[in-house]
Amino acid sequence: MASKLRAGVLAATAIGGALAAGPALTQSGGTVARYTLDAGTISGMGAMGRRGDSMAAAMAMMRGGASSARAHELVLRLGSTRTPAGAPRADHTLPATARFGPVLPLWTPPPNRRAPDVQGPAQMPRGRMLLFWGCGEKAPPGQPLVIDFSKMARGQVPPGLYAQALTMVEEWRITEANARTYGEWPNASDPKPVPATASLLGAHKVTGNYTPDIAFTLDQDFMAPIALSSRALPGGAHALNWNAVPAATGYYAWAFSAKDGGRDGEAADMVWWASSATQAFGGPLWDWLSPAAVQRLIGARTVMPPSQTSCTVPAEIKRMGGDMTMTSLYAYGPERNFAFPPRPANARAGWTPDWIARARFRSMTMAMLGMDMGAMGGMDGDAAEAEAEAQPQAAKKPKCKGGLAGIAQRAAGLCE
Repeated sequence: MASKLRAGVLAATAIGGALAAGPALTQSGGTVARYTLDAGTISGMGAMGRRGDSMAAAMAMMRGGASSARAHELVLRLGSTRTPAGAPRADHTLPATARFGPVLPLWTPPPNRRAPDVQGPAQMPRGRMLLFWGCGEKAPPGQPLVIDFSKMARGQVPPGLYAQALTMVEEWRITEANARTYGEWPNASDPKPVPATASLLGAHKVTGNYTPDIAFTLDQDFMAPIALSSRALPGGAHALNWNAVPAATGYYAWAFSAKDGGRDGEAADMVWWASSATQAFGGPLWDWLSPAAVQRLIGARTVMPPSQTSCTVPAEIKRMGGDMTMTSLYAYGPERNFAFPPRPANARAGWTPDWIARARFRSMTMAMLGMDMGAMGGMDGDAAEAEAEAQPQAAKKPKCKGGLAGIAQRAAGLCE
């Protein structure tokens, strides 16, 4: 599976930058600090390869099905207008009931931090990408949209390629580029995983020498996992079904496969499908989204409503793609916002708090389309647990990029 999916990584990277998230927001006004907490629940194959207790969860998944594995992710970002007198330092103190931490150091990267190394040769791959969208047993007329990479190398980009997802204004985010002093977790100095038993409920506090004290209390925990199943239909389509995730605001699914081209292991054709009823790939759809943004996307028929728990992958996806098709489903969740001083009821347009903070939540899963994950085990429970305990800790993989590039790299096992 991995070798064929790796064949598509470079091709996805070639257009991934154009499908990445939208423009950055410059930190301005009188607000000193901005803080974001993005919390995710990962189930199925997406939980495999995670460090810590997730190895045992992966073994459990292979014994009992894709829904057996679960992991958590937590992304913390701090941006400030202040420059510290000495070396920058900031910490996030978790609630006493968090069951991990209890203090997460927010690392400030050095100014000369190098960009991640590019996997493979820096050249445009051969072959094509075939883009499909919409739930249904058959792809509608006008699909697929064909991307010929040799033509793209000559500047011939298909009209409407980036479509609706990139026209949606992205909500504010914190980066090294839009903050005078920046801190993040996880990081190289503290790469520990978030255990599956972790909780975020309770009082949180961020302190440091370049930020005012930030304090807030969360009443929302990690979301419940998604249990995704797929069933082959007589005509070659695949029916996807999943549980209704509590607090979910909407769902978005995609599938990807790569057909071996027979030359140097490079893919001849890659097939990409999205559940959107309109052509919408990349950008914010693979990020955490606010409930307001999800509502707009549901209205545009890009995201499925929270009442929907099924979707059919057209037959063309499996027929025109490779032997193995990776599929994933996102459940977008709630958002919590905090500020100090709190916004007055009669606040004027120029109201500027000392700090603002935001917590976003989502759940996602990944599986092979039509594959019975329980058949992959081949060992009893005791043997699986013993093997999991005997496995050495895997080296930390680089962080995935945004857009198609990041999703393809994650599916190929090159990043996390």
